[in-house]
This record gives sequence, C-alpha cells and structure tokens, in this order.
Amino acid sequence: MNRLAGAASPYLLQHRDNPVDWWEWGKEAFAEAKRSNRPVLLSIGYAACHWCHVMAHESFEDPATAAVMNELFVNIKVDREERPDIDHVYMSALHSLGQQGGWPLTMFLTPQGEPFWGGTYFPPEPRHGQPAFTNVLHQLSGIYQREPDRIAQNAAAIRSALKQMETIALAVAGEPDLGDLARQIAGAFDHENGGLRGAPKFPNTGLIELLWRRGSQNEAASQPLLAATRTLERMARGGIHDHLGGGFARYAVDERWLVPHFEKMLYDNAQLLALYALEASRSGDVLAREAAEGIVAWLEREMLLPEGAFAASLDADSEGEEGKYYVWTRTEIDTLLGPEDAELFARHYDVRPHGNWEEVSILNRLDAPDPDTETAGRLAELKSRLLAARAQRIPPARDDKILADWNGLMISALARAAGLLDQPRWLDLARNAYRFVAESMADGEGLAHSYRQGRLIKPGFALDHAAMIEAALALHDAGFERHYLDDAKRWSDHLWRHYRDPATDLIGMTRLESEGLPVIPRPTHDDAVPNALGIHAANLIRLARKTGEAEDRERADMLMAVALRTVPRAPLAHGSVLNAFDLARNGVEIVLAGPNREAFHAAARQLPYTLATLVDCPDAEGLPPGHPAAAMIRQAGEGAAFVCFEGRCLSPVTDSNRLAEAIAAGR
Repeated sequence: MNRLAGAASPYLLQHRDNPVDWWEWGKEAFAEAKRSNRPVLLSIGYAACHWCHVMAHESFEDPATAAVMNELFVNIKVDREERPDIDHVYMSALHSLGQQGGWPLTMFLTPQGEPFWGGTYFPPEPRHGQPAFTNVLHQLSGIYQREPDRIAQNAAAIRSALKQMETIALAVAGEPDLGDLARQIAGAFDHENGGLRGAPKFPNTGLIELLWRRGSQNEAASQPLLAATRTLERMARGGIHDHLGGGFARYAVDERWLVPHFEKMLYDNAQLLALYALEASRSGDVLAREAAEGIVAWLEREMLLPEGAFAASLDADSEGEEGKYYVWTRTEIDTLLGPEDAELFARHYDVRPHGNWEEVSILNRLDAPDPDTETAGRLAELKSRLLAARAQRIPPARDDKILADWNGLMISALARAAGLLDQPRWLDLARNAYRFVAESMADGEGLAHSYRQGRLIKPGFALDHAAMIEAALALHDAGFERHYLDDAKRWSDHLWRHYRDPATDLIGMTRLESEGLPVIPRPTHDDAVPNALGIHAANLIRLARKTGEAEDRERADMLMAVALRTVPRAPLAHGSVLNAFDLARNGVEIVLAGPNREAFHAAARQLPYTLATLVDCPDAEGLPPGHPAAAMIRQAGEGAAFVCFEGRCLSPVTDSNRLAEAIAAGR
C-alpha cells in the first residue's frame, strides 16, 4: 500500500500514485522492516530535481520494478527540503563510501536505520557503467538475507565514519587574515567568467560576499572586488539568469554560465538579491539593479503565496522536458515579434537559427554589447511580449511548501535591498512574509520548519531560527519596531538553549534531544544555503550591538571564537563564518539620535548591511549607560548620527548626506 496520499510535501505527493508501497519516514516503517526482516530502501529527493523525476518515471512508476521493491524492501520516501537532517546524515554516509553524491539519493539501511550501501540515480537497465536498478535490488537483498555478517560489517564501518565526520576537530588557531584569504579565494576564481574555475558552476554566494566585503572596504583590495563583480556580471548576462521573467536557476552546467540546470530555488534568489542590491548601490551598475529588480518581479509573480510567504522552488521540467518552458527557437521569435524586431532581439539575446543549446536558444547576453537607451527601451517592450507569450506555455510545477529558513533568507534580502535601492514596496513584501512565518509557524518559543495547507513539520531546525532571527534584525533596522527585536531575542534564547552543543558550544542542525538518526548532524560548513553557525554568529553580534546587554555580548564572543576554530580545515566552505567575523572586526554601529532623525535613518539604510548595524536612540535614555555614545547623545540636537567602532564613537554627524564619508574617514 502506498502511504503518501496524506503527506504534506509536494514532492512526496508526486509519488502517491506510484505502485511502490512507499512509507513516510517514521517509526512505523522501521517497525515493519523489523517485523518482515527486510532491509529499508531510502529514496531522498526534492520537487525541482530533474534526475529524481527521471528515476521516478523509469522505475517507481513501472509496475515490474515496483513489485521487486515491494517484495524485497520496505521503501521510504523523503523530501530533503522537509527533512534536511535525514538528507545530511545519509548523504554523508554515501560520501563515506567514496561516492560524490547527488539526488535522488538511494540508500539501503538495516531495520535499525543504519546504512550499509547506497548510490544516487540508477537506470532501469545497465547504462554508462551503472548497473540496472532491479539488479542492484536483487543483489543487495540477497546479501542482506544470506550474509548478515557482511551487512553488519559494512554498517559498522559507515557508522564509524559518520561519527568521525560529526566529531568536529576544532583547530587551535589565531584570527584569520581576511585580506589574505580574500586574495586566495579571488585567485581561485575564473578571471574571465567569474565563479570558481571549471564546471559545473554554482553561485557560491558566501564567497562572493566575502570578496565583495573586502574589496569594497579597502581600495587596495581590487582583486577580490573584481572577482566578485565579474562573477555577478557574468551570471547576470548568462543563461542562468531568466532574462524575461527574472530570477536565477540553481547552477550552470558549463563554465560560461550559459546552460542552467533550470530549477529555480528560493534560497539562491534570496542570497543573490542581497548581493545584486549591494553592488547596484555601490556602483550604480544598471545590470546589477536590473538583476535585483528581476528577482523581486519573479518572486511576486511566481512565488508569492496567498499566505503572504514564498514557495520553495520551481521545477526544472515542464511537459517532461528540462528547460522547455524557458528556451526558444528562432522561428518562434520571428513569428511573435516580426522580422525587424526579431532580428534586434536575436542579436542582443543570442537567438540563433539552430540554437545555442540542443537546437534551441537559451536567452543570454554573454557576448552582446550593452544597448543604448533607445534600444534598451525597445528590448524591454519585446521582452514583455515574449514573457506574455511564454506565460501561455505549460509552466514548471511549483513546490508550494513554506520553509521558515528559506523565507527568512528572502525576508532579510528584501528588507535590506529595499533600503539600498529605495524600494519601499519590497519592505511590505518582507513584512507580510515575516508575519506569516512568525505567527502561523510558531512552535512554542521556537519555530516549525515547514508549512503547507495548514500542516506543520516541527520542530524547526537551527537554520530556521537563525534565518528568521536575521530577518527580524533586518526588519528592525528598517523601522525600529520593537516586536522584531523581541522576536530576535526570544528565538535566539531558544536556539541557544536547544541547539547549542554544550561540549563544543557549536550550533547543531537539530535539537539536542533529537532521536532516530545514526548520528546527530552537526555540520559547520555552508552548502547551497549558509550554515546556521555563521548566520547566528553574525546575529549575535548585531543583537549585542542593538541591546547592549552583557549576556548578548558574551554569547556573541563565545560563538564567534568557536566558529573561527572550524575555519582552518576548509576556509572555502565557511564563507558565512568568515563574513560574520568581518562584521565583528570591521562593522560599525550607527546610532540614530534626536527627534528628527528620519533623514539619518534613510541614509543609514543605504549603507551596506555588511558593514552597519543600526541602533535607534530617540532620547538620552535610549542607550545603556556603558555605551560609548551615551555621554555624547545630548549633542544630537534635533537629529544626528553617531558612528561607533568597537569601544569608541566619532563626533555626531549632523548632515545625513555625509554619513558614508564619516565612516570612511573614521576608520
């Protein structure tokens, strides 16, 4: 019996009509495995995963394959976005077997949940050196039944490897040299195309942010800034960018950013929105501003849900073909636009008679010159016509679950980009999404992880809390409403109490009392999303500066110190921790004082959020007694800003137009 009809996850619901006897993850499935003495087949994927769909069509929808699965295994289906902890543990198990990993993740477990073998995609018949899926099933079932000692030996070896992976070796090291690290990272970037060299190419937003931070703060750091801006520029010109509808795909399969893996994820676009807004604000670059505005246009048009929060992802496939919704033939362009306009559009967006990819064209501006103002206006009108025509196609499926962590990332990005680019409507989007997550996804003093159609998946993970704390602090910067700071403080206390490992002081992925997995997952590195450790290290720094409370500062210092000890093993994998350290060492407090401080607030919101933490001080009692600006606050008059570095504040800035200048001069 297939048991997925009652699932909350859209990915699981895609499999509810399979002839496979799927179970959701839970004690009942493992009890059945023990009762029937069958191993467990664990299949992990996500709704926007192309190869997950391929394996589903080839194997899980095939009655003969399903019959083998049902006879020999207890079959469990997991949405990795709904249960990132399960995904992390069993992907780590696959890595321990020397395999690269990917999705769908196909793992074979004992009835106790211990992995003994695994892989990713398996074809229905032998192909490219891979065995047929049913052959794998028969072979592993036979070994499980006939050679229990061999299974136990494999499981023990993987269990030992997992425990070693999750035992974090904290280095004894001094503070990292951010300038030197930024130069090393910039040297690893592709000088022509941006991004880390080679293919496939991922955005690596944490590293781009670190390069941008160092380069924008220090005129001598031109190499890091060039590496960051070149990456942002080539991505915005590439096929990974949806030039009609806005937003970015997950990654590019080539080194030029031309051919995307077409799924669109909320978390990628959240992190890229923040970066493009920073660069557009810094340089006035039109391409960066258009990229930021396009992300928000896509967000409103395709990802905004009735609840006010945002959906998780859009599929790569439509009508059974990857990318079909997004690509064009020259004939289609000619028919829709007419000869003259089609020629203009084709010249600027690389539309060729035989395509630039598999006989179709992926729109891009990688080799096209920038249009003049008049031509840009014409192209915008043509893009609108093509977008309207594209909307008549069958769209990719949308995964409409609401994830607290991914929404938190987007809320922060919207709130910050609204100030950087003077887009107050974006702030409304951020506030509405925040309200839904904070109210409808509350779980006691903490948060649930996922919501869909009234159903919550709880408790939340560390990243749900860290990302929503960051969102609360970003919204507090935007308007200084007290309830955002109260939420940040409450969730921070909850995170500290339930997710901090007392043995190491590090933040774990799951609650300390979590059960049901071979190990408790405590990764410190960034993946496609930043790790909760790095985000919350920055959160605590901002929270301490806003509240001035000794406990907040002690926690900030403690977490930052231990987080830095994770970096030496793999600096490139810890961008979020390094960015938090940059905030700790190079960030500033902007104390806004006086009854008429609105202009200073607006000016402060246009400063890079990577640099500034905003503190509201409406009167002389608005700061704690020990704050370095407290003694000078009466000098604010009707309105002023105090620029404060660690332990010292400059004289009040009384002209809001000179705030950025004062920061630069005071360093």
